[in-house]
Amino acid sequence: MPGPLDGIRVFDLTRVLAGPTCTQMLGDLGADVIKIERTGVGDDTRKFGPPYIKDNNGNETSESAYFCAANRNKRSISLDISKAEGQALARQMIAKSHVLVENFKTGGLAKYNLAYDDLKDEFPDLIYCSITGFGQTGPYAMRPGYDVLIQAMSGMMSVTGEPDGEPMKHAVPVADLMAGMYAGVAINAALRHREVSGQGQHIDIGMLDVMVAFSSVQGMNYLSTGEVPKRFGNAHPNIVPYQAFKTSDGDIVIAVGNDDQFRRFCEIAAIPDLAGDPRFSTNSARLKNRKEIVSIIRDLIIKKTTQFWLDALENNSISGGPINRLDQVFEDPHVNARGMKIKMDYETDEESKVTLINSPMKLSSTPTEVRLAPPRLGEHTEEVLAELLGIDSVAVEQLRKKGII
Repeated sequence: MPGPLDGIRVFDLTRVLAGPTCTQMLGDLGADVIKIERTGVGDDTRKFGPPYIKDNNGNETSESAYFCAANRNKRSISLDISKAEGQALARQMIAKSHVLVENFKTGGLAKYNLAYDDLKDEFPDLIYCSITGFGQTGPYAMRPGYDVLIQAMSGMMSVTGEPDGEPMKHAVPVADLMAGMYAGVAINAALRHREVSGQGQHIDIGMLDVMVAFSSVQGMNYLSTGEVPKRFGNAHPNIVPYQAFKTSDGDIVIAVGNDDQFRRFCEIAAIPDLAGDPRFSTNSARLKNRKEIVSIIRDLIIKKTTQFWLDALENNSISGGPINRLDQVFEDPHVNARGMKIKMDYETDEESKVTLINSPMKLSSTPTEVRLAPPRLGEHTEEVLAELLGIDSVAVEQLRKKGII
């Protein structure tokens, strides 16, 4: 069954993570993504290892797990856009595309005559999406942007970590990932606008903008009060109790979302009188007396096992769950029932299987589909040049000899 973006072609000039996250999502939705990579080098993340993908014999291949995290459902072409002939080929493929996505530094594609201003008049219906650290305008526009830098400058690190500890970045590159997500949403909106009006447009995604928006509740806490939010570790700034606790044999999270849930929690914890205590009976009161109520709960939770608490919480419709390691996540029966771990053929030096994390998007009529494994560098060069531009194998070989592809 064709995906919702079936028939949409994406000219993909992205590398590392923010851009590839966006184009992988478009590929999952059915778009034909043509990934343009530097000849002989490819996407930097191909060498972001170890770990590297292993073949059927357990031997490491040359492809990193990092690269495979964001590059399925793409066809790879090696192309040298620093040369005029490479630029000409790029423009010919852009003419056959609906969307161009790039994450060069602001202004970086102008020297290759492939910036938005270079293309907009020739291709007025082209959707051109730029993903950069700081956007196309503003005093920081020309700065390079890296995930950890953006997490720091956006305030994200200032509210992450233990109260008495140092500011902490997220364990995964959330600024890159969210920039890719916002870009994907914007591109789909622009495709709808193009369908209605026939006009393309330039989409300007700045990672700092994204993470300022991503501050969400914490950002609004500050804007509403003028008080700079503090770090709460695993606790919630606006809800109590809503955090991690140690049990007698592990760790769990308890998320009491309202006062009725708190009353039920007090009953299963054999402390029913606390639900009527004016210091704790409402969430506002519990926030004011956070230290005291958390201390009481902590002393109770540690006396019984993880399973006892998980069963009691579930039976009383109170949100709670184990703090899983990643090995436990990928063996979780619900995660597997939802199809979040998939295996597919992967062509390395010998036929192997690669295990990938599936798309979380579940569409009833046009489901996502993993059609292509993460490609080898230039794997589809000849195929795409023939399909899009009618270039035969003899001409392809001449381009290879010139170092264009």
